[in-house]
Amino acid sequence: MRLLIRLAPEREPFRIPYNHLYYLQGLIYRRIQRANPELSLRLHNLKGPKLFTFSLFMAEKREFTKEEHFFGYRRGFFYFSTPMPEIAEAFVSGLLQDPVVELWGERFIVEEVKVLREPKRLNGKTFVTLSPIAVTTIKPGPIKPRHYDLSPTEPEFYENIRENLREKYVMIHGTSPPDGFEMDVLKAKPKRFRVKSGIFQTAWHLVFKAYGDDELLRVGYQAGFGEKNSLGFGMVKVDGREMTAERNLGGGVDNRKKIS
Repeated sequence: MRLLIRLAPEREPFRIPYNHLYYLQGLIYRRIQRANPELSLRLHNLKGPKLFTFSLFMAEKREFTKEEHFFGYRRGFFYFSTPMPEIAEAFVSGLLQDPVVELWGERFIVEEVKVLREPKRLNGKTFVTLSPIAVTTIKPGPIKPRHYDLSPTEPEFYENIRENLREKYVMIHGTSPPDGFEMDVLKAKPKRFRVKSGIFQTAWHLVFKAYGDDELLRVGYQAGFGEKNSLGFGMVKVDGREMTAERNLGGGVDNRKKIS
């Protein structure tokens, strides 16, 4: 399930820090915990992929600065995706139970939550990242092994994405994944994120074509390509395809007075 979460700000302009994925992750976990504490605990304790991802936070109009943040105007919004109905239901329920949201010192109200239509065919499509793709490996270091951020110029980048997709497929379907996955990168731009204090991740905004079984590609479309999806990495859309709403789940417009 793919969701659009649109937020009305308390004031304009509103600040958006460039390094904001950690705040969105915290919001998602808090809202899941509010609606389904048992699920929240299971996700926290799960060692493998969490099977959800989300986009960068966006604004209908933006003004960039040389500071650690940019300014947004009108509405803020972001996308959330998961192949697991239980996760989507808990997140939406938590948002609608209390539509007042505080992020990085800014206050918003959840104006609407929409379920978006998903494409039926994915093989051969061109994809664009809504949040950059992170892929890592472990390499020997002078004292101990260290994590190394891979780039699209390295074959292991694609090997790890393929194996990660296969692992998620087994988690979702409980059967062996189909063979065959190819990825042709058309454009690549690195971006370095601070995911938490003292920890950084170099990830990649990509435009790429992907080839393979539709259901294997759907795992990447729904749960994210690459690693650290629950930190906000690896969400994509199909290039040139408008993400239209299938249905509106509501919002907190009637509760706008709560933030005044």
